[in-house]
Amino acid sequence: MSIGLTVNGRDVALNADPVTPLLDVLRNYLDLKGTRYGCGLEQCGTCMVLIDGEAAYSCAREIGSVAGCSVVTIEGLGTPQHPHRLQTAFLEEQAGQCGYCLSGIIISAKALLDRNPAPSRADIVAALDKHLCRCGTHTRIIAAVQKAALMGEVA
Repeated sequence: MSIGLTVNGRDVALNADPVTPLLDVLRNYLDLKGTRYGCGLEQCGTCMVLIDGEAAYSCAREIGSVAGCSVVTIEGLGTPQHPHRLQTAFLEEQAGQCGYCLSGIIISAKALLDRNPAPSRADIVAALDKHLCRCGTHTRIIAAVQKAALMGEVA
């Protein structure tokens, strides 16, 4: 079955079983490896992507349920030459240690900043509450999101 959607601004048509997890399609059909598998149970946030602008788990989301939608992965936010302000802030604040969970965290932070350009610390903590990071860089992660908010949108 052909399923059409937009991924990182590019229209794609996939021949996939509609119950295939979106994460599997991103990683194995489209070679977008930035979105990672964590728990497979929508409990850790590692697999977050934007679906029509909203942060959403991709590990258990069936590809058939996102037909016609716009999906943005970490690869769709910026490039090495022109990183998104969140990517810049995370690097400047050294907000990652192992980095495994960061793509999901950055995606959720992007959704937050899109709906609230000047979030409070409490807003940031609430938006990132669903993410599991075992490295203990939470303070630097929050600081990076605060910094990105102050940077404003890069043209």
